[in-house]
Amino acid sequence: MSKIQEELQNSLKLLKQEWEEDLQQFKKKFLYTSISDKKEEGICWYPVQLKKSKIGFGERWIVDLERFDTNQSHLFQSGKSVSIFSNQQNHISPDLRINGVINQVKKDVMTVTLQVEELPDWLSKGKIGIDLLFDEASYREMESALKAVIKAEKSRLAELKYILLGENAASFGAFHKLEDSRLNESQLEALGLVAAAKDVAIIHGPPGTGKTTTLVKGIQSSLETYKQVLVCAPSNAAVDLLVEKLQEAGVSTLRIGHPARVEEHILSQTLEAKIALHDSYKDLKKLKKKADEYRKLGQKYKRSFGPEERMRRRRLFDEANRFKDEAEHLEEYIVYDVFQQTKVFASTLVGASNAALKGMRFPVVFIDEAGQGLEAATWIPIQKSDRVVMAGDHFQLPPTIKSFEAARKGLSETLFEKVIKRQPSASKMLKLQYRMPELIMGFSNRVFYGNELQAAENTQNHFLSEDEPVLEFIDTAGSGFTEQVEEESLSTFNTEEARFALRYLEEMIKRVGIAKIKTHQWNIGLVAPYRAQVRKFNELLFETYDYPNLRSFSELLTIDSIDGFQGQERDIMFISLVRSNSKGEIGFLSDTRRMNVALTRAKRKLVVLGDSATLSHHPFYQAFLDYIEEKGCYKSVYEWLY
Repeated sequence: MSKIQEELQNSLKLLKQEWEEDLQQFKKKFLYTSISDKKEEGICWYPVQLKKSKIGFGERWIVDLERFDTNQSHLFQSGKSVSIFSNQQNHISPDLRINGVINQVKKDVMTVTLQVEELPDWLSKGKIGIDLLFDEASYREMESALKAVIKAEKSRLAELKYILLGENAASFGAFHKLEDSRLNESQLEALGLVAAAKDVAIIHGPPGTGKTTTLVKGIQSSLETYKQVLVCAPSNAAVDLLVEKLQEAGVSTLRIGHPARVEEHILSQTLEAKIALHDSYKDLKKLKKKADEYRKLGQKYKRSFGPEERMRRRRLFDEANRFKDEAEHLEEYIVYDVFQQTKVFASTLVGASNAALKGMRFPVVFIDEAGQGLEAATWIPIQKSDRVVMAGDHFQLPPTIKSFEAARKGLSETLFEKVIKRQPSASKMLKLQYRMPELIMGFSNRVFYGNELQAAENTQNHFLSEDEPVLEFIDTAGSGFTEQVEEESLSTFNTEEARFALRYLEEMIKRVGIAKIKTHQWNIGLVAPYRAQVRKFNELLFETYDYPNLRSFSELLTIDSIDGFQGQERDIMFISLVRSNSKGEIGFLSDTRRMNVALTRAKRKLVVLGDSATLSHHPFYQAFLDYIEEKGCYKSVYEWLY
């Protein structure tokens, strides 16, 4: 067996290990657990009431369900699969369950698209609840893709397997310098590489370098040669962003996937919506209605009837089937017509296995945010394609992996990273970033990007005011701001650091000018590496009245974990590093890629709060502290305490 085959077999083994770990973690939270325990774990809403219902695209029922227990934190989010149940006399019957997919969760209302033709009566009677379901389908698709890659011989997939994993060299045609005044030199070079690549091209896009803009331009250029292409990303949010950009560029795009997993403003690009907007849709509805009417007439005949009634019943059912067949043929024609007019098919990596794309092949697949996709998931769209273009940043967050052991043994290394290492000639880094002033960019540039990144001219105007520094580190060493561990989640928080961060943010807002910030609509991000600290920020800000000015900024303020900020930017960023202990333990702060995400979100002002005595035990943070000293951005919390 070749090294490549061995590597793929190992990837398959690690995927199964991750699958098992994910399932076990879910079972611990879900199975053999009472409703109250599931609520504590954040995987159940109970009780809820049906607020409203309607029929949406694709004749699917969409319901709004409101919960009464509003203080409970939860893990429900758009795109997740759920099960709605009826709890009668504290007994949940399997017959009184229906499944669906979450469209959105807004405060205490969850919008769900159901997988039923009719709403059951019990949905508006008695006590009902919502359970989060385990997503096994994604693992099955990833396993199937890896097995197909392992088996592939004498096919384009087999060729790509040996090229992408580095056994055979990637090939290129002639390089042509592109001309476009809206793009910079490195973007044009990246597009030249994409055009010349016969097998694979990588656009490495550090923060703020216009990676998605460049990718969209690459997609548009490829459509001058090809009739249709496939475009993918690991998450629904990343796919929707691409679809939005393609829409703006006037490219006919079809968003493949369950409508519930699609952002509302992108719904018009789904297959269900395009069928509903087709010229022949009215005829389709009429045929379906006729079929339904004849079937209902036929069902009126009871068991005890004679030959004549039996004949009538048979005729009615025959008519119903005839109209049903006509409707099916018309629907097939509408789908075919929609597909013919589509230039770009867009889906998540796993969504590329959707039945709508069955049997289709594409001359090229474009994969955005490829640094966040598991290797097994990335192979799913590659199976359907002759060439691969990937864009991302392998110095930012990797995929989320539940099994520590599987991650340690290599599951966390993406196909994107492997290609960058093994086919260096196929990769091009974008070098001009438009987000951060040089001072904010400098540390990440030095540590991650080999000092190759440059700050564009526009970033010289990215500040809050002439006398407000764009970068500050506030040292909490010796202040007594000590970390604590949340009992339920075992997540870490630091109450005093959270209090100081909110107080300093409020002070800064007053200093710069409340009216000025609101006039410019400068947005603010308040982040921490730990969920418990995020919860502490929310608790302090919204459950006390200590920060009245800050509360008035709630529309401009986002409080989240670092992971929640990947791919985003804010004018003002405050980072609370939380860790403060005598042993110098920093936990998963040692994942320096996570920190790179945090440090590269700010557009006009970045404030980092942390305990230098704890942080300096790690070489990365010692280097950061050295950079802060070198640039004169160091402050001590003692300046405010005394």
